[in-house]
Amino acid sequence: MNEIIAHIMTKKPGIDEIDIGATEKKLGAAFPVQFHQLYKLVNNAEIGDWLLFPIKARKNVKKTWDDIVRQNIEARKEGLAEGWIAVGEDGTGDKLCLKTSNGLMEEPIYVWYHEDGQTEQIAQSLMSFIMLLSQEE
Repeated sequence: MNEIIAHIMTKKPGIDEIDIGATEKKLGAAFPVQFHQLYKLVNNAEIGDWLLFPIKARKNVKKTWDDIVRQNIEARKEGLAEGWIAVGEDGTGDKLCLKTSNGLMEEPIYVWYHEDGQTEQIAQSLMSFIMLLSQEE
């Protein structure tokens, strides 16, 4: 994962295991390994046009108040179905999402199009998503 950090525009400090675990509990599902590793290295990562939602940091609540948990509450109000976790956005209202199954978020990354509620798989994993976007630059 460290070699991928060069492709991430935001260099905000990572988050600790306690905050990651608290967020997973609130979301009702554990992050895939690659997301877990990334959050430990960089919180609120910017990847291409996409901004991953931050995990609320006990040590930095003011800068992380608009966290992934709050964003998912709002996404549900916009029509995001149960069984999906929004992990980022591109500023247009569309969201990066992960499917959940048996208390885990799955690896493939989808875009949820807010205008029609459709989803489309765009990458097999976080690593492939980052590499795909870095090739587009």
